[in-house]
Amino acid sequence: MSLLPFKSKYKPSNTLDLKCCRALVITTSHGSLDKLDPDSGTVIKKGKPTGVYASEMTDPYYVFLDAGMDVDIASIQGGEIPIEPGSLNIPLRTEYDKRYIMDPLAQRKVKNSLKIDDLDFRDYDIIMMAGGWGAAYDLAQSSVLSKKVSEAYEAGKILGGICHGGLGFIGAVKPDGSPLVEGVKMTAVTDRQVKQLGIGLTPKHPETELRREGADFKCNSKGLVEFFNDHVEVDEQHRIVTGQNQKGGVEASDRALMLLHKLSA
Repeated sequence: MSLLPFKSKYKPSNTLDLKCCRALVITTSHGSLDKLDPDSGTVIKKGKPTGVYASEMTDPYYVFLDAGMDVDIASIQGGEIPIEPGSLNIPLRTEYDKRYIMDPLAQRKVKNSLKIDDLDFRDYDIIMMAGGWGAAYDLAQSSVLSKKVSEAYEAGKILGGICHGGLGFIGAVKPDGSPLVEGVKMTAVTDRQVKQLGIGLTPKHPETELRREGADFKCNSKGLVEFFNDHVEVDEQHRIVTGQNQKGGVEASDRALMLLHKLSA
């Protein structure tokens, strides 16, 4: 793996055999960095292209695939998934991004992603939600996603989020009706990183939203540049694994596999 400070140095174990299990990677369907009216939520000004940050989708996809799992890729609206421009380019490209570029099957899955409405999340053992700026526009806002994440949680499935993917937990509830994230140890992209990257116009900020719903928010804020930091949080009691930013995809996915193996033993 690259030693560049904005890439993960974590290497998955690659020792688990989970051929009988299924995983679902969920992404945004929103492809532009728009300015929205704060009251109505309507677009005031169309922004530059955005979408899922590539490695936050490719990292979990291949980590799960390499464990023998059957892996599906879905999005909020289904169909072609927008990818953050530049996130597949050198030097941001990860080892799993390189595999994706050479993988026609994975590319077809991304071009023709499943629509979350058409899926029963309880059919999967692990559900991992990818981030990217686009996720700020449609993950927390999707009542369908909230309902299905709630159902998966109640069914004892392992749930995860990377960076802005943590917004997919917002609105979901525990069986008693309380916020799903309440009291759960979690991480996601920090308000500090959002501010440092200068993209505060997005409608939802993961750290703010998770703290508001009562999450026990954890993060690594050492150093001057948040983009270089890395942290993965595992709440085994609640079966939730989250990664702080783009560097957390590989580790979060591998830790989710290890948790599945442990709980299945």
